[in-house]
Amino acid sequence: MTQRIHKSNSLRTVYKKVPGGALKTHYEARNPSKAHCAICGKPLPGVESKRSAKLKKLSKTEKRPSRPYGGMLCSYCSRKKIIEVARKNL
Repeated sequence: MTQRIHKSNSLRTVYKKVPGGALKTHYEARNPSKAHCAICGKPLPGVESKRSAKLKKLSKTEKRPSRPYGGMLCSYCSRKKIIEVARKNL
């Protein structure tokens, strides 16, 4: 019988072959969804979508683009935002 903690839908079932040759059911956390642009909602390329434990092991440049609004806005929306801010400051 499965434990109550494993009946959660936030965990996915993975069947692993153990050294004895039998298949065992393991429960692991699901991967998070892709990051999306805050303005247009398009999925962001260059932004890793991993669980926080695995994301911690990546370097800063692997986690997100190193430009203004990197990891928050797509390149098109960030270009529009930078131009908008520059025009406002004139």
